[in-house]
Amino acid sequence: MISLKGSELTLEDMRAILYHNEQVKLDKNAIEVVVKSRTAVEKIVKDRRTVYGINTGFGKFSDVSIEEGDVRTLQLHLIRSHACGIGPPFDETVSRAMIVLRLNALLKGFSGIRLEVLERLAYMVNNRIHPVIPQQGSLGASGDLAPLSHLALVLIGEGFVMDNEKHIPSNEVWAKHNLQPIVLEAKEGLALINGTQAMTAQGVVNWLESETLAYQSEWIAAMSMEALHGITDAFHPAIHEARGYSEQVAVAHRMLKWLEGSKLVTKQGEKRVQDAYSLRCIPQIHGASWQVLTYVKEKLEIEINAATDNPLLVENGEVVISGGNFHGQPIAFAMDFLKIGIAELANVSERRTERLVNPQLNEGLPPFLSPQPGLQSGAMILQYAAASLVSENKTLAHPASVDSIPSSANQEDHVSMGTIGARHAAQIIQNVRSVLAIEALCATQAVEYRGVTLMSPSLLKKWQDIRAFIPSITKDRIFHTDVEKLNFYLKEETTKNKEE
Repeated sequence: MISLKGSELTLEDMRAILYHNEQVKLDKNAIEVVVKSRTAVEKIVKDRRTVYGINTGFGKFSDVSIEEGDVRTLQLHLIRSHACGIGPPFDETVSRAMIVLRLNALLKGFSGIRLEVLERLAYMVNNRIHPVIPQQGSLGASGDLAPLSHLALVLIGEGFVMDNEKHIPSNEVWAKHNLQPIVLEAKEGLALINGTQAMTAQGVVNWLESETLAYQSEWIAAMSMEALHGITDAFHPAIHEARGYSEQVAVAHRMLKWLEGSKLVTKQGEKRVQDAYSLRCIPQIHGASWQVLTYVKEKLEIEINAATDNPLLVENGEVVISGGNFHGQPIAFAMDFLKIGIAELANVSERRTERLVNPQLNEGLPPFLSPQPGLQSGAMILQYAAASLVSENKTLAHPASVDSIPSSANQEDHVSMGTIGARHAAQIIQNVRSVLAIEALCATQAVEYRGVTLMSPSLLKKWQDIRAFIPSITKDRIFHTDVEKLNFYLKEETTKNKEE
């Protein structure tokens, strides 16, 4: 059970909630702050003070006063009108993350929302009630308004909930749980949708998957090193300590651990003096990607504990201030940076795959690892596919954050496009996983030609794991199936807490 308090939530906590169905509860101290904040909102309504988001319109309509009797209707109209997401829904894991992050933000006590609403959000997490939330339609400022409105629709009984491949009306779900939909009171609709939780939720999932891929890229690269008789001197600690990047040092250390006991790798001068960059510079290249992951983790762990709606109630609710914490620029930059860092793992992986299949570069392995070169094409088109994905990533890696477009009659005249950046990062991650799967498929075949009994014990275990569900290439077959199986194998490791 993870206690949510509006602070101290970590990415490892999110891993447990998202992949291990860890339950959540509301921290007692946070509940007290939430209740005080709500009391302040009710006093504003009672005293008929004009405060944005409580008894005014929204955006360009912020100067329009709303009568006390229309406050509930205002919140209902807000959710309905803003629920205009487009396209296919976010993955169920992302939808779950959005609920958790919105709940955690509201528990900070700056939003003036009732405890009843927060308890319902926690109920949704603990009972796996995941809203159907279309991916497109957010500008990433004024909050992720459209996606979060689809989340809020479920609370009020008007949206849809995921049930495997089906979308179930939320009012049916609440009836099944013997619960009534929530009726939103003053400010609650705005509190639910004004935030960065769509881009941040996708960002959290992106980071967790990227961390796993970064670790996996190392053992896959190590297996390619064995297949190509790579030179391990390039991983000597002194080289990397001389440069000083801790991530680079760590990658070199892990590469040596993976290759410990291998009789396939070489020392400089035994076969050649030095390797190509895709082998020799693994710590430098992969280490730089780890630096990106370090940066992105820092920003995400701030954002998942941030108050990002507007306005905020401060000084025990006595002061209500309109600001711009909903602007997604920090996460937009982080996601764009992540795109570049993770895409590079595929760039260098594809170059190693090329070396494995190219008879001019692969140290005597069969051309394209074919069992009958000429009659059978072997892994020839696997490298084509990897090259295609790498090139596609280059277009997806174009930064979303350099774009902006005015909205709400120019009241909202600069936006982050952070949700687009997060979505594109997710696409890149899928492509990177496929490129790594292709390298792994080629490397497992290549080491067979070298002799698997000569492999390091650690890499032999990986080879055996893969061979348990992918047979050796003895003749041409539909390699799409193999790549898909390896994709699944690699993705499943995201659910683990740390590297093996």
